[in-house]
Amino acid sequence: MIRLVLFLISVALIAAGFVWFADRPGDIAITWMGYRIETSLMVATLAVALVVVIAIFVWSILRGIWRSPEQVSLFFRHRRAMKGYLAISRGLIAVGAGDLRLARKSSDEAARLSSGDPLTLLLAAQSAQMAGDRAGAERAFRAMAERDDTRLLGLRGLYIEAQRRNDPSVARAVAERAAKAAPALTWAGQALLDDRCAATDWAGALEALDHMKSALEKADYRRKRAVLLTARAQALADIDRDAARAAVLEAVKLAPDLAPAAAMAGQRLAESGDWRKARKILEHAWTTNPHPDVAEAYAHLRTGDSARERLARVQKLAAKVPGQLEGALAVARAALDAREFMTARQVLAPYLSASTRRVATLMAEIEEAEHGDEGRVREWMGRAMRASGDPVWTADGVVSERWLPVSPNGRLDGFQWKLPLAEIGVSRPVIEVTAPAEPEKPPAAEEAPEPLLRKAQKAPSKSLAQPKTVSRSQPKSETKPEPVIPLLHAPDDPGTDPLVDAEPLPEPTTAPAPWRRFIELFR
Repeated sequence: MIRLVLFLISVALIAAGFVWFADRPGDIAITWMGYRIETSLMVATLAVALVVVIAIFVWSILRGIWRSPEQVSLFFRHRRAMKGYLAISRGLIAVGAGDLRLARKSSDEAARLSSGDPLTLLLAAQSAQMAGDRAGAERAFRAMAERDDTRLLGLRGLYIEAQRRNDPSVARAVAERAAKAAPALTWAGQALLDDRCAATDWAGALEALDHMKSALEKADYRRKRAVLLTARAQALADIDRDAARAAVLEAVKLAPDLAPAAAMAGQRLAESGDWRKARKILEHAWTTNPHPDVAEAYAHLRTGDSARERLARVQKLAAKVPGQLEGALAVARAALDAREFMTARQVLAPYLSASTRRVATLMAEIEEAEHGDEGRVREWMGRAMRASGDPVWTADGVVSERWLPVSPNGRLDGFQWKLPLAEIGVSRPVIEVTAPAEPEKPPAAEEAPEPLLRKAQKAPSKSLAQPKTVSRSQPKSETKPEPVIPLLHAPDDPGTDPLVDAEPLPEPTTAPAPWRRFIELFR
């Protein structure tokens, strides 16, 4: 609509101009070299306009003739570029379809037609990966790393290739170079973070995490930083207790539900005499995530308290989240230490019908401490063997008796407080066997066996002393690295196709310098 209005306004102005000239007639006389030309103003104006149009037309023809060699060269270059683009497109599609022969052929054609195109290097790297030519792939990635527009892609490829040949030093150097070029690059920051964690360099890991802060969600960043600060506090516990306390307090602020951080913060604050703040941190952690480490730290806030005082404190903590198994176990343990057997039995009573391993074991301890009844102890230990498991620190199929910041596979914050193999989703009912009557006591001549409770206490400690791998029926498969190229997923080490010659890409032949421009016109 606006264009139409502007067009009408322009036509009106032109018409008004012609009318103005028509209403004001005049004559023009030109005398030149004995000639005299007389005409009206309107005719002279039209003649000048016609001369200008003819001059522009003649200049365009002369300019076209003058620039014809350049235009012809531009035409052939454009056609050559289009052929190279089509070759690259065919090659990338062939890589995605798994057609190695077409991919290598298209890569050779693209290298001949568009040797300076970034996608040509990408196609060369992918076709080399597809053919199992690691050296060719690294050459292509190295060439990408030297260019400004493909530097990050080339560094990514070099990093993955270094991982595939198990060269951590080169992978670390490439990741550092990529992180320096682009601090917000996620894979480079994660690679540096994993490397620092593997070397237990928690200060370096915190620095690497700060560099990739912009690429992470706020909650993810806070959680990872809290885990690293807790790990650093554990490392400094016997070296610099003040620095350890400061680190773990910051971790608690970032992740109040991180039980190891809350338990350690409570212990450090209790050592410095700040019991009020320690109690506040532990109570908040307990209401968020009831955990036995938090209950243990809360029970021993004051080193000089008696067992009954610890029992009263734990009862107060358990009352904040009623109906929790962890609270009942903590109260029962404190009651057992205070020799309040009735209290211990009462808090465990709701969980005896479907007792877990810890509940049954604790009941056996109560029977042995209160009555010394080996029959009842044996009954409860038998139920413990058949009972369902309890949550433990688990990561990557490995069970640990204490929390660790990094899983066996190098994953930060990998250990979770859960049932081992709970992700399999297999649950079977626990079969309870009715206990027989009071067993007969062995003859006095026979040697009395060691109390079963002590054996049971030794067995779990032995099994949890070191992390153990949970056995599975399926064979463990090797973890494959991520695809090198994010655009297309090339297979990992597919091997060389026997029908295809996997020689390195031929270098494009070039004509001597004086004839090169002339030959390029006809390619």
